[in-house]
Amino acid sequence: MSHQTPLGSSVPQANCLDLWREKNDQLVRQVKVAQDLDLSLRRQQLVQDALEGFRGLLHSLQGLPAAVLVLPLELTVICNFTTLKTSLAQGFTEDQAQDIQRGLERVLETQKQQGPRLEHGLRGLWNSVLRASTVLPQLLPALHHLAGLQAALWLGTDHLGDLTLLLQTLNGSQSGASEDLLLLLKTWSPPAKESDDPLTLQDAQGLRSVLLTAFAYRQGLQELISGSLPRALSSLHEAASGLCPRPVLVQVYTALGTCLRKMGNPQRALLYLVAALKGGSICGPPLLEASRLYRQLGNTAAELESLELLVEVELLLPQPDPASPLHCGTLSQVRHLLASRCLQMGRTEDAAEHYLDLLALLLDGSESKFSPPSCSSGLCMPEIFLEAAAALIQTGRAQDALTVCEELLRRTSSLLPKMPLLWKNARKGTKESPHYPPWVSATYLLQGQAWVQLGVPKQAISEFSRCLELLFRVTPKDKEQGPASNCEQVCTSDEALQQLQAAALISRGLEWVASGQDTKALQDFLLSVQVCPGNGDASFHLLQTLRRLDRRDEATALWRRLEAQTKLPQENATWSLPLYLETCLSWIRPPDRETLLEEYRTFLLEPCDL
Repeated sequence: MSHQTPLGSSVPQANCLDLWREKNDQLVRQVKVAQDLDLSLRRQQLVQDALEGFRGLLHSLQGLPAAVLVLPLELTVICNFTTLKTSLAQGFTEDQAQDIQRGLERVLETQKQQGPRLEHGLRGLWNSVLRASTVLPQLLPALHHLAGLQAALWLGTDHLGDLTLLLQTLNGSQSGASEDLLLLLKTWSPPAKESDDPLTLQDAQGLRSVLLTAFAYRQGLQELISGSLPRALSSLHEAASGLCPRPVLVQVYTALGTCLRKMGNPQRALLYLVAALKGGSICGPPLLEASRLYRQLGNTAAELESLELLVEVELLLPQPDPASPLHCGTLSQVRHLLASRCLQMGRTEDAAEHYLDLLALLLDGSESKFSPPSCSSGLCMPEIFLEAAAALIQTGRAQDALTVCEELLRRTSSLLPKMPLLWKNARKGTKESPHYPPWVSATYLLQGQAWVQLGVPKQAISEFSRCLELLFRVTPKDKEQGPASNCEQVCTSDEALQQLQAAALISRGLEWVASGQDTKALQDFLLSVQVCPGNGDASFHLLQTLRRLDRRDEATALWRRLEAQTKLPQENATWSLPLYLETCLSWIRPPDRETLLEEYRTFLLEPCDL
């Protein structure tokens, strides 16, 4: 007859403990072997098998009453299981939090402290467990390991108050201790592992290093956003010196580059950005930051090359938070940045092609979803059309520009009041006129410029007149209601509307001049000076027209005003105009104002005909 061992005997428990520990160590070794494999399918299968192995082992351990002798292994298995699940899920889930909670409750069961322990949440449970650990020192290494996972969970879910109190307790701090999380993480010293401890996928010391890096990086980004640049630099240096996976190191180096650029250290910034680009395949953020740096340095060629590379990479993930200074946007936003910078820097052929590519990207199969003024990518759709048209006109592709403008009006026709209603109300003197967004007027302005380039002055004048009818006859929406979008906020500023009116008047006036109708041109130039006193171009065109009409006294008075203005210090404009409008204004700008003033001075010295 075999000898029966009592259930509570420690002999079978010890034998089982060896088997359980051997199983844990075997599973840990299996995961580490899988991590070194090149075959992804085989690696995935081994890791998944190990996960199920940890799950089964934990089920066996927690199927028995909690015992102090077994708890170090049980808590280690919880840590390994949680670490592997978190790695596979790319983050913590509710299941992992429950696993940690169950482990803490098992510790309290050995001290006969059963019953509900969540009156104060997990924080209260941790306080009870760490107090109990003072009489169970053999649990401390495993508890510190579990605390590291709890700290990672709380850091990831923004429970920084709970995390602070946990670290203070782990460090043996009393009330009133430092609340600096970075300092608390540096101070935390988990017990060293013994050679005969169960194997772990990641020990407490490794977790501490990861937490230190993660929090330093997080804090550095927050300080970068708030403008605390010296503190951000210190935090980011701390993150870079810690244990960093390559993708995270790329983001840390990019943030350092951003910080140093803003601090006026472009060369040091460039070193970090080069290191970020060498660090891995996630090139989006460092390439975008490099373009900003080169723009600050005035290196246009390098700036545009960085943006072109960014468009080619088309790999903008993983994406930081949109509020992050490292956010590089969607592919369409990056393409728009490249196109607009090309247009601003005079690379008009490239700009035109980039704009056409961008329109194709945004409109491919999306006609039914087109709803100006903005689209889902955060771009202002009408402005993109108008910038594209301006770029095409700039490159001499007037017919293509007309096609783009017509497409914009076609796609938005259902969103706008019917034109006959406008003319009907205008004839009746109705005060309440339909609201037309300013970009509708701008579309007619650009169509007029396209017809000018095609040599059809009658059609050009007609388009300029339609633009002016909308600008002068249609009452904008009540300003107290505010514009509908960021797009309209730029377009409907007082300065932008005035400059748009001046652009249309000057453009039409120049066509009158070209057709020999100086009297009509004079009316447009006079009105443009009145509606937009800040537009000096209108005054110079007016001066030339007064001279041609031999209205010497008026021309002389205007010339004296312009001469006086040139001697005053020039103030930088505090407003910005839409890019398409800036481009349009550049087409109607007198070539050399100083030469015009000098010519008129010579004209004044000539004798008058009596």
